Amino acid sequence: MTIAIAGAGISGLSLAFMLLEKSPDLDIVIFEADSRPGGKIWTEKTNGFLLESGVNGFLDNRPKTLELSSRLSLLPLRSNDNARKRYIYSGGRLNLIPESPLAFLKSNLLSISGKLRIIWELFASKGKEDDETLETFAIRRLGREVYEKLIDPMASGIYAGDPSRLSLKSCFPRIYELEREHGSLIKAMIKLQKEARKTGKKVGPGPGGVLTSFYDGMSAIIESLKLYVGSRLKTGMAVKGIDKKNGAFACYLSDGSIHEADCVILACPAYAASEILKDMDKGISSIIAGIPYPPVSVVCFGFKQNSINTDMGGFGFLCPNRERRKILGTLYDSSIFPNRAPEGYVLLRTMIGGARAGDIAMLKDNRLTDVAIAELSDIMGIKAEPEFIRIFRHERAIPQYELGHQERLKKLDEALARHRGLFLTGNAYRGIGVNDCIENSFNLAEAIVIAH
Repeated sequence: MTIAIAGAGISGLSLAFMLLEKSPDLDIVIFEADSRPGGKIWTEKTNGFLLESGVNGFLDNRPKTLELSSRLSLLPLRSNDNARKRYIYSGGRLNLIPESPLAFLKSNLLSISGKLRIIWELFASKGKEDDETLETFAIRRLGREVYEKLIDPMASGIYAGDPSRLSLKSCFPRIYELEREHGSLIKAMIKLQKEARKTGKKVGPGPGGVLTSFYDGMSAIIESLKLYVGSRLKTGMAVKGIDKKNGAFACYLSDGSIHEADCVILACPAYAASEILKDMDKGISSIIAGIPYPPVSVVCFGFKQNSINTDMGGFGFLCPNRERRKILGTLYDSSIFPNRAPEGYVLLRTMIGGARAGDIAMLKDNRLTDVAIAELSDIMGIKAEPEFIRIFRHERAIPQYELGHQERLKKLDEALARHRGLFLTGNAYRGIGVNDCIENSFNLAEAIVIAH
């Protein structure tokens, strides 16, 4: 069987790896429009700094990513204890997010009324709709203060999204299921903790797990997959369109050639897949064209360690929208992983833009840098000039699972059923994280091999 994969990000490369492991005789070609594979996973080493353009790790609570790493002979690097200390900028200062119920009660992050409103969650009514936005869910169950100070920055930190548009069911399915099953998040937590004591396993409503990467950064997994697939990977070669004739697919490539395949997997972003499919199936093209991708810029700063007075023993901080800051937050990369900055320096990565401030993300370099430095000065008290600056721009960064996303997927599955041998995968559909992409690749590889 001949297989063509469009897109050599983590989804396309891990899918090729798994297909070849299951059936080494498969004839597979991976086409990548960019000059390099990896998509949003891109590690750059400059002036002694190890910089991630986007993704800086994955949680070790999902076995498939660790399994893939093991098969590639990669040694995972778990973050240190600093990664558990996370901050929210609120009320003009950085507030540590409490790690336990007792610490939460003592915290000054929420007012007394905000804390009492959380207890009322026990009596809040269940949602009447099949889905709702993250904003309406959080306010209904936990109150406006918790939403504005905790849930809103969490959504911007993960999705760079607008919680008034994001779908709870699609973005946080575990939370959705707990309310449906137990009627209350507090009741669910109590039951989960009882189960944890019996089984000895740590459970909870959140994703859990330890942030994990590799000593040489996230690109290590991309480089290993690249070596594995070898000459099957064709970079600088885009699939511009596809058609199906006489039971086989014709892939029209950017160099004018045509590649025929029995099976085609579009593992590229939804907007690219929409363009590829616009002539073959306008319905599918239209369905996936509606998935938004807001712009995000990542501004990396290298500072001399002795020039910063702020406590760097943490993961970083996020800024709630109510604070009206011009950045989404900042990660202290050199505090949570080794090898991220030269001796005597610290590495900060500041995220700017997202669904509510995309225009700021696309400012010119000097203006973008000025904005970030001014914000760090105000929030962290950093007055020193950075010794190093590097900007990564993502004009279309993270796909947004907005209200109606599940219905979109249902329509997509129904439409794809008409095209045997055509598949769509990637982070635009069923999970945006590295773990999601790899797990989906495992499942899809098995389905393809069984079907053929």
